[in-house]
Amino acid sequence: LFFTFFGLDAITKKHWEHIKLATVGNPGLHLPTLLGGMPGVPDLVTHYMERKMDKLDIPPIPEFIEMIADTGAGIYACKASVDLFELDKDDLVEQVQDIITVGEFYEHAAGGQIIFT
Repeated sequence: LFFTFFGLDAITKKHWEHIKLATVGNPGLHLPTLLGGMPGVPDLVTHYMERKMDKLDIPPIPEFIEMIADTGAGIYACKASVDLFELDKDDLVEQVQDIITVGEFYEHAAGGQIIFT
């Protein structure tokens, strides 16, 4: 798995336990931009989604990342994004194997398998 830009929050120690759902510009929510930008709306929507995920037995992000790593899947951070946000390997969770470029990720993924369980 290759984490880039805002996806880095899922593997950044500082953020992975406190990720908020983006309500502005998120087409999956079908919320008007004005409503999504109102104070308190992101927290309300985040809380709502956390409750739904819990009800569906979807693990929280830290547990989900650990489960993915335990399968042997490679977890990588995008070098350009890490540089852009002024992060380094110490800022990332221990499951991240390396910080690599998109080209390096393509090399890792070449010939990869999709496994359904």
